[in-house]
Amino acid sequence: MISRFLRSLLVLLPAATLHAHEAFVETGNLPSPYATQAAAADERFVYAVASKVIAKYDRASGEKLAVSEGDASHLNSAVIMDGKVYCAHSNFPKLPEIGDIRVLDPETMKLTVFHRFENPPGSLTWAVRRDGNWWCHFAHYGTGNAKSVLVRFDAAWKETGRWGYPLDLVKAWGKSSLSGGIWEGDRLLVCGHDKKEIYQLSVPEKGDMVEWKATFSSPFPGQGLAEDLKTGGLVGIHRKNKQVIFAMPEKVEGR
Repeated sequence: MISRFLRSLLVLLPAATLHAHEAFVETGNLPSPYATQAAAADERFVYAVASKVIAKYDRASGEKLAVSEGDASHLNSAVIMDGKVYCAHSNFPKLPEIGDIRVLDPETMKLTVFHRFENPPGSLTWAVRRDGNWWCHFAHYGTGNAKSVLVRFDAAWKETGRWGYPLDLVKAWGKSSLSGGIWEGDRLLVCGHDKKEIYQLSVPEKGDMVEWKATFSSPFPGQGLAEDLKTGGLVGIHRKNKQVIFAMPEKVEGR
């Protein structure tokens, strides 16, 4: 669901103008040693995601309240839905790939398997739900990262679409792949592994290749990406600084 803040921007500005002038700027941060993979946030709490655990913080005070319980190997991007935290999870860098979505109950802090993928086409780095469908990115790395794919599943987990990425976008990833993704209306915002950039993509009605529409500057250098449910902006991490970063879109003059 598109946030009220971003919807207002879309109404006020034509698409071409918005794409030419938008950037995302930091509005605040929360220090956390667990901010190494991703983050998610709602009105009251902030969740910092590390490879094996998720830490829950009080948003107002910054106090750490609890750490998740349950096995995990390589947690990735997180999203809050229906009052729970869903994380993409893989066995990276082991082969063959094993991928699933893990769900955290914020009340009990129990982390369990929500859905396991059979023979995933890569390492699952993000999974988001939209209109009853799940959109999942399966990553490849190094010289083979062009094999990364976006896959759509229906509510019964039947695959209903698969798309590759344009080579010029893959080149922008370096040796990595996409680490985070979020739907904002009809536009898909994604980020890589280590650049302060957010890429706007669209999924065509016909064809098997996503379209790269725009690139926005970002205060967080890659990794997980989520909507901040309190502000309607974005939340991510700065891995080197061990911070959860909050961001909002801003019009940039002269670009």
